[in-house]
Amino acid sequence: MPLPARLALLLLAALLTACASSPPPKSPVYLVSPGAVGSAEDVLFRALGLVGTPYRYGGNTPEGGFDCSGLIGYVYRDAAGVALPRSTRELLAMHAPKVSRDALRSGDLVFFATNGGSQVSHAGIYVGEGRFVHAPSSGGTVRLDSLGATYWLNSYLGAKRVLAAPSLAGHP
Repeated sequence: MPLPARLALLLLAALLTACASSPPPKSPVYLVSPGAVGSAEDVLFRALGLVGTPYRYGGNTPEGGFDCSGLIGYVYRDAAGVALPRSTRELLAMHAPKVSRDALRSGDLVFFATNGGSQVSHAGIYVGEGRFVHAPSSGGTVRLDSLGATYWLNSYLGAKRVLAAPSLAGHP
């Protein structure tokens, strides 16, 4: 068989093999959860109930402590039955509506670039009246802070809404 014909046959075999193989696995897509069992109020109360829990890098339980994304994941799973991505970068990238700062509601996720650039490095749960709950840093505890504080204002990146239902408290 001539060389060009062999190459054509190999190319055809490679194409057919590629078509017959399974597509690569997709990473999970997270959307606003209409099937959530809890409300934004449930998320708000659960998050506030964890204030004072020690910070621990990689932590995701009240007993072991929390980092920022571990806190968010735990609260949403426990209070609303919603599974969220583990890292702040994945949380920011998930398919959920972006929310402007003036339209924030209880339960929305707020994101920050605390390392001086534009890369997300921190997140919290908005609770209303300009405040949010988060697990800030080593040696600290889960706490309530103001979005209006200079540090948070300067590092604020944006927000996403995970739960579609409006807050019962009506706090924008």
